Amino acid sequence: MAGMYVRVKRQRTTYFVICNSADTGAELKAKVHDLSGHDTRIQRLIVLPSYRYLDDSRTLAQQEVESGSILALILRRGNGDWEDIDINLAV
Repeated sequence: MAGMYVRVKRQRTTYFVICNSADTGAELKAKVHDLSGHDTRIQRLIVLPSYRYLDDSRTLAQQEVESGSILALILRRGNGDWEDIDINLAV
């Protein structure tokens, strides 16, 4: 499994996450938790620019996530709704 990285963006923060193409969406969320402190249960990762939700049970390769891919991180609010995507794709 070749090492790679993805950029996970939320608001004004970018996390560079080292991962493998064989990692699942759930494993990537666990790595984001380690970096951000956001519980995996309230995370939603969205593959950009297609705006596809990352599936927790499928591998990154199966979801066509490649090294250097950008994913948006949104969090579930206390009322159960998801926050809006608020990132700058240019950076």
